[in-house]
Amino acid sequence: MIRRPIPPFRVFASGGSLRRRVAYSLAVVRLILVPVILLAVYYLFAMGHIVDRIVSVDAPVATLAQQAAIEMLDARRAERNYFLLHNPEDLEANHQALSQLEQMITTCGELQPAERPTVARMQALVSFYRKRFQDVVSQQGQPVQTPLERIRSVVRAHQQALNDILANSRRESRGRLVEELRGRVEAFDAQMLSALEADDPAVLQATADLRTTSDQILGLASDLEKRGWQRVQRSHEQAGMLVRRAEWVLIIVSFLTIVLSVWVSFTLPRAVVKPLADLRAAVDHAAGGNYEIEFDLKGEAEVVQLAESVKSLIAHVREKKNNSRS
Repeated sequence: MIRRPIPPFRVFASGGSLRRRVAYSLAVVRLILVPVILLAVYYLFAMGHIVDRIVSVDAPVATLAQQAAIEMLDARRAERNYFLLHNPEDLEANHQALSQLEQMITTCGELQPAERPTVARMQALVSFYRKRFQDVVSQQGQPVQTPLERIRSVVRAHQQALNDILANSRRESRGRLVEELRGRVEAFDAQMLSALEADDPAVLQATADLRTTSDQILGLASDLEKRGWQRVQRSHEQAGMLVRRAEWVLIIVSFLTIVLSVWVSFTLPRAVVKPLADLRAAVDHAAGGNYEIEFDLKGEAEVVQLAESVKSLIAHVREKKNNSRS
């Protein structure tokens, strides 16, 4: 019986150094992680800056502008009460409201430098209002006796206007009714003031100037408040954009990580695991008595060095077996 020759077993071992591959892998991981960390720090600081600007600047400026308008209304109410009743407490209330108003305006300018022109305009108007009011108070002297019939006519007209508003209240909305009542009260104050000071044209002119100045201050405060809330809205939109950009970065990084893992899962078995499996099969063949193993070695990697050692070992065993036969 003729014994067929055992075909030679081939082992292919090639590729770069495992240390180099590990170093390259770590470098790739760093290339992915470093931008992610830097972007995370950037988004964290950017979000913190936006939140700090909303909490510390934009929202306080809008709130202070709203409170400034309230203080101006209080000063205006105290002014009217003083002209009506000549009560020193109303004069003191007017001074306190104006002081609070000036403090709030100054704080708005310190918090938001972009609003300093508006703040300077409001401060000038408040100073003019204060000076004009003090001039009227110092020049007015003792109140003159106003005819009682003139006051009664104003009260009767006001009463009739309120009756008309209440008669039509069922057909009006609640907001509209409040606006009409507020306007009626302001009209009553103006009419009563005109009735009490009709004999003093200087006082009437001063009250008209004070009314005009206070309306300008209220308009500037309203604009300042509106711009403050608009800045809050823009900051909120910027925060939303940062969140969306962070989500896109997370998606891109996740995609790159998946691609890298898939590439490693295909590359590593072909470059490392397969040569090791071939070497194990070669050792098994040699243990079974088949020493006809061909090695195709390329490079100087650790796997190639291991294959060189296995090749030398098999050659040494084969030579020793041949010597023993002879």
